[in-house]
Amino acid sequence: MPTQAKLADEFGVERGAVRQALRILQSEHLLVNVSKGSPATVADHPDRSLTGPEAPPQPTTVALGARIAAAFAAPHVEIDALCLTSISLTLAIGEPLRQIHAGRIKPARVDVRLLLPSSDIDLAFPAPVDSSVDGRLQRSWLANRNAQAQVLRHNLLALRSTHGIDVNVIFRALPFTPPVKLYLLNGAEALFAYYTLAKREEEIDDVHLEMYDVQGTQSMLFPFVQGAGLRDTTFVEQSHLWFNALWETISSELLLTN
Repeated sequence: MPTQAKLADEFGVERGAVRQALRILQSEHLLVNVSKGSPATVADHPDRSLTGPEAPPQPTTVALGARIAAAFAAPHVEIDALCLTSISLTLAIGEPLRQIHAGRIKPARVDVRLLLPSSDIDLAFPAPVDSSVDGRLQRSWLANRNAQAQVLRHNLLALRSTHGIDVNVIFRALPFTPPVKLYLLNGAEALFAYYTLAKREEEIDDVHLEMYDVQGTQSMLFPFVQGAGLRDTTFVEQSHLWFNALWETISSELLLTN
């Protein structure tokens, strides 16, 4: 690879943006020897492709962080997400926030739209195995949904006062339990995963409850990128149409209260 200085000059960006891009490629095992003192080297045998028809799905905890970090390298960051809670997104945004606070990247604008299940519905999941159990499981989910969303909103909006970044965060409520999760990044990338149900046990309010639930952080994300072929481009475009249709029709204001 060229030196960081040459890359910065070629693409007309600051050295910090180049370093961030190289670190992301290193985390994806596409580059090795990434350091300030010498040019990076392309890996001989990358163990996976980032995007396109050959890209394998990966657990959300593995795939989402790197893709969110890459999205934050753009001057205008746009993230649309549909999910059961915002746990995975809150975790994934942690790294680009650290990079911003360290002065390595600084987008001019960040727009985040999030669709979450309404607190006014009976969730399909998580659901107790014993249907006679009271509503403590739904109350626990609701408290978790609200807490995660509040943390996400607070961390993003803090960028206004600390770094002068134009940030907008909007939540809306869905009248159903989403069976899938979807992340749309900068209008050009879609990450899609199924929620897979399993029986598990958890202690809630000193009571052990058997439930049908999902582990969203382990859901396998399938990546699609506009321009990576007809399949990917069509999926990204249709995902945006689907998300916007839900946003503009049957969703409603979401209040982060129990």
